Amino acid sequence: MIVNTLSRVFLHKDNGQDVRLADPGADFSMVAVLNFYANTYPILTTAKITGPEIKDDEVLYRFETTMGTKG
Repeated sequence: MIVNTLSRVFLHKDNGQDVRLADPGADFSMVAVLNFYANTYPILTTAKITGPEIKDDEVLYRFETTMGTKG
């Protein structure tokens, strides 16, 4: 039996475009990854995590925020 581990990919929208964020470490929890990237992208401090979604042999997680949107 062969077991493959899928890589984790984290996405967030910046100016309407998806930004792919690399996994800083497999031992990081989703919240730890969010906090790790919040230092670089301050808008992530209010983001929520959605996912996982498996697509193209990757596990996708999205950091979604409603800050800066109207309506």
